[in-house]
Amino acid sequence: MRRLFFTFAHGPPGIGLLLLRLLAGTAVAAHGATVMLGEPPLGLALVAIFLIGSGLLLIVGLWTPLASGSIAVTAPWYALAHPMNRLYSLSVGVLGLALALLGPGAWSVDARLFGWKRVEISDRTRREPLP
Repeated sequence: MRRLFFTFAHGPPGIGLLLLRLLAGTAVAAHGATVMLGEPPLGLALVAIFLIGSGLLLIVGLWTPLASGSIAVTAPWYALAHPMNRLYSLSVGVLGLALALLGPGAWSVDARLFGWKRVEISDRTRREPLP
């Protein structure tokens, strides 16, 4: 799973990735919830549930490359299907693509599960005399 992630950036770059994840995830999940407020047909309801799930995964930073990649792939289709929301769709698609390429950052569930681990090896300089 580690090869899906490019970086777990700390400091200001990590905060920037967190803000990007929060913005894209909130926008996608809110849009999916807005669609579900009406009585959408089954196909549109499934897409809305997919959007809500992907948005929530982005917000917490779990499986970020898969969630953001799926958003980046579905955004152009949504932009063509709904010309009134074309700018929104393309903006969210670019955010998804950027997150898929950059990674989740240090403040994510992915970093806790799949991030670099520190292994400490004890120093064995003290030797026991042989009998």
